[in-house]
Amino acid sequence: MSRFFVTPEAVGETRIRLTNPDDLHHMLHVLRLRPGEEIDISDGVAWEYRCALRMLRPELAEAEILDRQAFAREPVLDVTLYQGIPRQGKMETIIQKGVELGVSRIVPVFTARSVAADSGRTEKKLLRWQRVADESVKQCRRGKIPEIGPMLAFADMAKQLDGFDCVLFPYEQEEKRTIKRVLRYLPSRPRSLCLIIGPEGGFSRREAETLEEAGALCVSLGKTILRTETAGPAALAMVMYELEME
Repeated sequence: MSRFFVTPEAVGETRIRLTNPDDLHHMLHVLRLRPGEEIDISDGVAWEYRCALRMLRPELAEAEILDRQAFAREPVLDVTLYQGIPRQGKMETIIQKGVELGVSRIVPVFTARSVAADSGRTEKKLLRWQRVADESVKQCRRGKIPEIGPMLAFADMAKQLDGFDCVLFPYEQEEKRTIKRVLRYLPSRPRSLCLIIGPEGGFSRREAETLEEAGALCVSLGKTILRTETAGPAALAMVMYELEME
């Protein structure tokens, strides 16, 4: 069953209005839906609905609400991934896998070893990356669309870390403290957590020191060195396994 997203304002007492042109085009010309067929709709905040299409036009669709429930597939843990901006093309993979694994937001970060430079033309990239997140969340049937961006300089990112219950950064130079041990022996169950992943080449020594001074815990993901596009999803999967699954 296909899933679509609307704002809470589009949800009425018995019906939901869909006006997004891309969604309407997808319904009409890709899925070839017809009135009477069932779809899933999320309000992106708290509720998801099982609905039956009652009217479908190029400019508007209306769906009758058959059932309503609170989000069933949204993680309780709020996870932010600060991702050192990698080479072109890798960010899409990181976003896709991160969304599937339950990340709440992904923030691209310019670090000392980022190959990509801040050219000032970030808006198009952010729009493209947000579209990747939009499509990924529909495929895995989550209730909320994770936010992508805005892009930050490393120093600006470091100033935001005191807002999380737990801050972890995998670092290839760490040999003793594993992410497994840290997660298993946290003094209390965090409600918010952030992961900070370096780009190709990892963090500089000064960046690692800055993160530790800001209260982040340096951890190892294992004996091998992971690519940047692997490290984020791997760390996220470990976090969700330990803190989210019963």
